[in-house]
Amino acid sequence: MLARRALRWAARRGGQRPPVRGLRGSPRVRSAMPSWVIDRYGRNEVLRFTRDMVFPVIHYPNEVIVKVHAASLNPIDLNMRSGYGATALNMKRDPLKIKSMDTEFPLTLGRDVSGVIMECGLSVSYFKPGDEVWAAIPPWKQGTLSEFVVASANEVSFKPKCLSHVEAASLPYVGLTAWSAINKVGGLNQSNCSGKRVLILGASGGVGTFAVQLVKAWGAHVTAVCSHDAGTLMKKLGADDVIDYKAGNLEQQLKTLPSFDFILDNVGGSTEKWALDLLKKWSGATYVTLVTPFLINVDKLGVADGMLQTGVTIGSKTVKHLLKGVHYRWAFFMPSGPSLDEIAQLVDSGKIQPVIEQVFPFSEVPKAFLKLEGGHARGKTVIDVLNKK
Repeated sequence: MLARRALRWAARRGGQRPPVRGLRGSPRVRSAMPSWVIDRYGRNEVLRFTRDMVFPVIHYPNEVIVKVHAASLNPIDLNMRSGYGATALNMKRDPLKIKSMDTEFPLTLGRDVSGVIMECGLSVSYFKPGDEVWAAIPPWKQGTLSEFVVASANEVSFKPKCLSHVEAASLPYVGLTAWSAINKVGGLNQSNCSGKRVLILGASGGVGTFAVQLVKAWGAHVTAVCSHDAGTLMKKLGADDVIDYKAGNLEQQLKTLPSFDFILDNVGGSTEKWALDLLKKWSGATYVTLVTPFLINVDKLGVADGMLQTGVTIGSKTVKHLLKGVHYRWAFFMPSGPSLDEIAQLVDSGKIQPVIEQVFPFSEVPKAFLKLEGGHARGKTVIDVLNKK
């Protein structure tokens, strides 16, 4: 993996070997920066703008500091604002419980970033200050609705050359979530996806629009489920069949079609009760859902009991469906610079394009949250961090 990234690094720089870099001092001494933070969990009123957020510091040799040019919002930001998953995320932030309670506050939300590297840690050899990069920051770290953010170099990738920072910021989190579900968990890739029948439930959201383009780029036949007003967008992104879930009983509509080799479920709920019956039996067909009870279980039952309950649930469902001839899987967002490298290649080759519904200036982050909270998105909500108006 590291060797492959080194080759890509060299290709970007005309065959030069990546230099070894040490810690770099800031050109300016900074102790604070502007950010949007929350000091407690709740609704939109908990969002607070401050110019005194602590400036990020490189603590580990594999970290970089990125000047944020653009960020974007995802449903996880709404959930985190409300405290969803706080128990599990705090366990990840402080597994040994060394610090006092509520150490996550003030908490900066935002997972996506497109920007420019300002500083590099001692072991960072693939990037240098001035490189244009993009990344999705894990939810247990401070987020990107800020002037600067610190990230592991393994989470960062070179920004696609064909995209602006605003365009690029719309893709990393949804792209890596879809990549995790389709490639890492579902096992589909460029060499085995051609001709397969793929069903995307909840196709018009951020993950769905990316997933449609990804499996289509790999040669799949794509059926997208969305509302009627998103049908034109789905066709533009490459969907072969578009099913309007409001046009009648969705289960019955889908049963009139040939069986599927792969289903990505962004909806969950009652959908899971019948969706697996749409798969081809005893053929290796796989259902992957992004709607899992893991964080809810941990929040309600505590870490130990929550993880136990989650393990029992996934285990029983996996066996139940395996006995019926299909594979049942859960998928989660996975931060990965190498995966973003591959996504960037697809973007630069024109096979994947950003889908943006609205761009807000940095001063209007609360309005952006309200927009996302309204639902029925037809693309991403992006924050132009450099636009302070």
